[in-house]
Amino acid sequence: MDKQKVRTRVLDCLFMLVLAFLFALSYQLFIVKNQFAPSGFSGIATMVEYKTGFSVGYLTLILNVPLCIFAYFCITKEFAVKTFIFSVAYSLFLLLLQSLDLSAFQYDAQGVDTIFPALIAGSVSGFVYGIAFRRNSSTGGTDVIAKYVSKRAPQLNFFWINFAINAAIAVASCFVYAKRGGDGALIYDYKPVCLCMFYCFLSGFVGNAIIKGAKSAYKFFIVTAHADEIAAEILEKLHHGATRLEGRGAYSNKERDIIVCVINRHQLVELEDIIKKYDDTFTFIETVNETIGAFAHVR
Repeated sequence: MDKQKVRTRVLDCLFMLVLAFLFALSYQLFIVKNQFAPSGFSGIATMVEYKTGFSVGYLTLILNVPLCIFAYFCITKEFAVKTFIFSVAYSLFLLLLQSLDLSAFQYDAQGVDTIFPALIAGSVSGFVYGIAFRRNSSTGGTDVIAKYVSKRAPQLNFFWINFAINAAIAVASCFVYAKRGGDGALIYDYKPVCLCMFYCFLSGFVGNAIIKGAKSAYKFFIVTAHADEIAAEILEKLHHGATRLEGRGAYSNKERDIIVCVINRHQLVELEDIIKKYDDTFTFIETVNETIGAFAHVR
């Protein structure tokens, strides 16, 4: 194995440790005091701790180790190892944080504005999920199950599979966090369900956005009789290259040039202004989630 690969893997492992600490810190600061279950096995462990007092740190470790072994044989070794590092580190960090007095920093909504800690925690978890997934890892638990399902059925989106699994956890939280009234009868509260669903949705939304990447762009297909002029303006004004193709109209049977150009988001209006100047020109635009490579940039 060359030095670059070793360096990359070491860096990935360090990333897993940082993400695990951030995940544990978010849990301890924004979830513990507010009586709702987050997503995944952490949500299950949270409800178990609420009912029995058994620590989330220990339970997530017990649940995730077998899943990582399963992932090692049924998904990929790299994914399994990184997920194992995250899972063990998360449990250890959580146990450490539980032993510290963080009351001055914890968000205790006292049942009034609980949407805010769910908003913060959901955003943090989505960030952690997205970064971990981009580095071929996960936070363990239902992420491993969703990854396996998406591997077997690639057309299914990882985060929406996760969301469906977490919906069941949200429903269960309605019964777990039910309280007894003065007459001893159970009173079911839908607030934990709503908070869990909101947390899960926000996590999936942020995670998906990170996976799609920040290098989004627009791809133009320009069918024109003025290819030379348009290509020259693209080079001069946008400092971008373009690819020229030859085409023939199915109805008119006329030969036309096709220019394919990928541009940055902030250049969209400029390119549209260039195209509008030429008659006998047709274009359609597609969104590109991410670009890799030189991005056809010239000076």
